[in-house]
Amino acid sequence: MIDTEKLEMILPTVGKPARYTGGELGEVVKPIDGASVRFAFCFPDVYEVGMSHLGTSILYHLLNGMPGVCAERCFAPWPDMEAALRRAELPLYTLETKTALCGFDIVGFSLGYEMCLTNMLAMLDLGRIPMFAKDRTDADPIVIAGGGCVYNPEPMADFIDLFVVGEGEEVLGELLALYKSRKQANAGRGDFLARAAQIEGIYVPSLYVVAYNQDGTVKSIDAKNGAPFPVRKRIIRDFDAAFFPEEPIVPYLGVIHDRVTVEVMRGCTRGCRFCQAGFIYRPVRERSADTLIRQAKACIQKTGHEEVSLCSLSTGDYSQVARLVCVLSDEFKGTGVSLAVPSLRIDSYEGEYAQKLKEVRNTGLTFAPEAGTQRLRDIINKNLTENEIIEAVREAFEAGTNGVKLYFMMGLPGETMDDVLGIAGLAARIRDVYYRVPKEKRSGGFKLTVSVSCFVPKAHTPFQWARQDDMTVFEDKQRRLKDALRRVSGVKFNWHDARLSMLEAVFARGDRRLSAVLVKAYESGCRFDSWKELFDFDKWLRAFEETGIDPAFYASRERGRDETMPWDMIDTGVSKAYLWKEYERSQAQSTTPDCRKGCTGCGLREAGLCV
Repeated sequence: MIDTEKLEMILPTVGKPARYTGGELGEVVKPIDGASVRFAFCFPDVYEVGMSHLGTSILYHLLNGMPGVCAERCFAPWPDMEAALRRAELPLYTLETKTALCGFDIVGFSLGYEMCLTNMLAMLDLGRIPMFAKDRTDADPIVIAGGGCVYNPEPMADFIDLFVVGEGEEVLGELLALYKSRKQANAGRGDFLARAAQIEGIYVPSLYVVAYNQDGTVKSIDAKNGAPFPVRKRIIRDFDAAFFPEEPIVPYLGVIHDRVTVEVMRGCTRGCRFCQAGFIYRPVRERSADTLIRQAKACIQKTGHEEVSLCSLSTGDYSQVARLVCVLSDEFKGTGVSLAVPSLRIDSYEGEYAQKLKEVRNTGLTFAPEAGTQRLRDIINKNLTENEIIEAVREAFEAGTNGVKLYFMMGLPGETMDDVLGIAGLAARIRDVYYRVPKEKRSGGFKLTVSVSCFVPKAHTPFQWARQDDMTVFEDKQRRLKDALRRVSGVKFNWHDARLSMLEAVFARGDRRLSAVLVKAYESGCRFDSWKELFDFDKWLRAFEETGIDPAFYASRERGRDETMPWDMIDTGVSKAYLWKEYERSQAQSTTPDCRKGCTGCGLREAGLCV
């Protein structure tokens, strides 16, 4: 344990000290003995964000249910706490037992967003763990990582001992059993990593050699010492029977998603060509409505939360969504518990449960048309018509909803200024729909929020070959759209920082050479880059300049069909040939149907991953 007397002295000096205390309802503290495997879950963002992450909650409770495994939590300290720890010469520690990170057997990071990587380096440094994997000895923890970012693990490859690719519920159990057996045999970390690489879903970057062409592109990726090539992702086949924590931790302070979250399904069959999650989390697997109703009721009873959220990539596509919404709305009616259904597809919003949502929901609805014109929606394979958009918002307005949020993307391949301004035209038509609804059905004044993000090409998608718009182009499009939306009353416009989106694109498609940039950015003080008040773009530019790396090489360069991608050692089950075919179809403005209407040949069936 760390010096708790020192800790007690510094906590009153920092903001929100409850971030760093632990002791919440539902926290698990297990007795530790010499045979235990100690695992630290590290989330590289603040407590309020990390405690809202369902995946971490699932794995935390799953591991603590295993005999001989002790799992604890650690979150990135805000800059005031980081400074206080350094002044007091205290290491970063876990909440449950106040143990320094360097005292654990395995330290695992959840990497869901590219712009959290400097926080990961800070946590390693503060936890007194050597930052580079090559510098660690048998006395140091094994550092692992999982999450959406590890489908291109290469920018983090110099820092991580092994990556868990895919869903962690089963593979972590196998990994910990191997660790325990090698620990009992007094085997070294090299022996453990070589054996771990043979577990399906485990990528050990030190066992792969990357060579580069003179133009900077990847020439080859070669496995050594019997490591597999490629590394196949892991999935849970029987999702209805998969572990779910019915007694989650209740945070001490308000968090981003202060509610019960139940996961209705994994995967998506729509095939939107920009969407990484839609490809890497295939195939679709559902939980039964009865299972979800039981889980929601149990969690509300155990935690006292006042909201239940139905979580998935596209909840409206869940086959039993109408029954689930109706049963839960009736169950919670009059109890003060509200029901949230995020990730709704516009074309799946049906009248039969629109009114039920209103009965238990006090917030507006969120839809994602993604593009303002039919031409661009066809390019990205949204398979959504304007008539469907208008009909869905009309149903929402007639059910008494006055607040609607629409998400769009800017800079998509093939986009013109007409497509950008089409967002404003669609907003105007939606406003007209609201005022055509009879007054007695309306609820308050018209409120429409238009949020527009910047397109980021992602690995394992049909658009992984596409270039990203330059920042100046993004900024011009944002100005033009803002001016157009000023003429549509009742609309609030939100947009993303193009500079941050450029950095996201760099690390989304980057390679191992970017580790030098990450270290420079970390040493210059970059932390919490996704937080507007702390983001310092000039520091990032200096980091690129000092390392001689051009960010445009990764963000703004279109790839050729035959180029070896830095992430080609990772196999999601969706073939690269299929992704290229979809890229070609996008250029022809040709759509591909939902695979539930017939197999589109993505490769999952041949890979044995269809369930």
